[in-house]
Amino acid sequence: MITDKEIEQALNQLQGDRITVGLATCGISAGAMPVFHALKNADIGLVEEVGCIGMCYNEPIVTVVKDKRRFIYGGVTESNVHRLISALKQGNVCEDLLVAKDISDLDFYHGQKRLVMGNCGLINPLKLDQYVAKGGYLALLRAISMEKQKVIDEMIASGLRGRGGAGFLTGKKWSFIASKKGKKYLIANGDEGDPGAFMNRTLMESDPFKIIEGMTIGAYATGCDEGFIYTRAEYPLAIDTLQKAISIAYKHNLLGKNILGSGFDFELSVRKGAGAFVCGEETALMHSIEGRRGSPSPRPPYPADHGIYGYPTNVNNVGTWGHVTVVFTLGASEFRKLGTKESPGTKELCLAGMVKRPGIVEVPLGTPLRKIVYDIGGGTSDGTKLKAVLTGGPAGGCIPEYLLDTPLDFETLKSLGSIMGSGGMIVVSEKSCIVDVARYYMHFTQEESCGKCTPCREGTKRLLEMLEHITSGKADKSTLDKLKMLSSFVIDNSLCGLGQNAPNPILSTLKYFENEYLEHIEKKKCPAGICDKLVTYLITGKCIGCGACARACPVQAISGNPKEKHFIDQSKCIKCGTCYAVCPVKAIIK
Repeated sequence: MITDKEIEQALNQLQGDRITVGLATCGISAGAMPVFHALKNADIGLVEEVGCIGMCYNEPIVTVVKDKRRFIYGGVTESNVHRLISALKQGNVCEDLLVAKDISDLDFYHGQKRLVMGNCGLINPLKLDQYVAKGGYLALLRAISMEKQKVIDEMIASGLRGRGGAGFLTGKKWSFIASKKGKKYLIANGDEGDPGAFMNRTLMESDPFKIIEGMTIGAYATGCDEGFIYTRAEYPLAIDTLQKAISIAYKHNLLGKNILGSGFDFELSVRKGAGAFVCGEETALMHSIEGRRGSPSPRPPYPADHGIYGYPTNVNNVGTWGHVTVVFTLGASEFRKLGTKESPGTKELCLAGMVKRPGIVEVPLGTPLRKIVYDIGGGTSDGTKLKAVLTGGPAGGCIPEYLLDTPLDFETLKSLGSIMGSGGMIVVSEKSCIVDVARYYMHFTQEESCGKCTPCREGTKRLLEMLEHITSGKADKSTLDKLKMLSSFVIDNSLCGLGQNAPNPILSTLKYFENEYLEHIEKKKCPAGICDKLVTYLITGKCIGCGACARACPVQAISGNPKEKHFIDQSKCIKCGTCYAVCPVKAIIK
């Protein structure tokens, strides 16, 4: 274990003067790596890498701590980092790159309660001494001082619900496997396939020890001696970070044999999946770990009775394991003070879509959606009116703007036709077509169906075809009845959660935006102008006759004399939108 002297040194380092660069995937993809190297080579003091602090909209992010003052710089790139270096050498502030003089100055963090994500972007994810200096492993020490049943009782008392989507009570789930004898397995589900969701990836890259500590507590309580962290091969940085963190934990007797002299053993390793969305379902996930095809199995038997390799298995989401550490750090009673009675604690969310400040946020459950979208997210990115918020990813539902005062909790979202899911939250503005949104998610789900059961394999395909008929002007009003009927059938008869939740985007948008469907069907018109086959391009009197549209048209549907108004032959037009895009004076409307 880390010595007191090492902890003291790490704490002094964290509280002293230093410069940090966010080098999680979001930062690296925005160009943070050359910025990091430039700062390291500039002889301006201690420069360290950290994980993602959450405000992805400002990447690459550099934080300068000087005389206990914290200066946050955003959009620092290879082309402008020299200005920051020059200012730092002169002891000045680089005003044109400065985002804030402290995190507390940023609206993005107002209303957040960062417990699971509390270390993200503040510590080096692979420095165990920094993690311990921030209170790490106090939770494990507390847990192993208790009887195993007392640990489970504490988890039940906390009311922690699984953060992977279903919201099942974590402590109760542990109790199922704790009573089993013999070989048992523990799994962290880090397979994150929702479009626009990367909460798990952020935690795995930015604070891996929090996940490892939570799993070790779970292993002690349930009597599991082996575990896996399962994630997708498309997360190379997360995998590398986890593997290195696990090695460090083994080196310090935080994994392996006789952990911290407590007498219990726990072996942990990483397993990679091929990126199938369905492998987020726990039985499919276990098949993938076993080297088999990642498709779900009927339940019962449940994993607690017959899991990986035929042994009892407990599966929890990566975010859930992070919360386990929080629960045993705070204590169950303190944890329950956050959130709501039925949904205590906080939830990590990925705020994405047409939002001004996209990123990873963590808020107490029960926080109104409006506060998340507007106060934290800053509203829509282009200032247009918000149309809806889709929660729960491809299996979620669209909640209209007038219901944004809805609190974020499991039961309320379900009552509105949506789900919590893993935590994706997609903002949809008035510029988006709600039917096209439903089509997009159904296309994703249909492609990701494993094909094992007919209701999902064939049902999602037929649902997608009907949505495509609507967006191309080929549907009639009876199509809506067929959509509702088939959606109910797919929900009631699919084998796993992928099919059982696949129609949610359709049913929720039909519930709240049926008028938009009817405009597509009855008027053959897309109000948002998104569905190309329902769009008519017209050249207005603003046309200067430059001929740019005619030259760009791939089917020669535009004609006209130079310096005179041009015309579009609607019988030839393929609705590609090229003319609309190239017109220099915006004389073409749709």
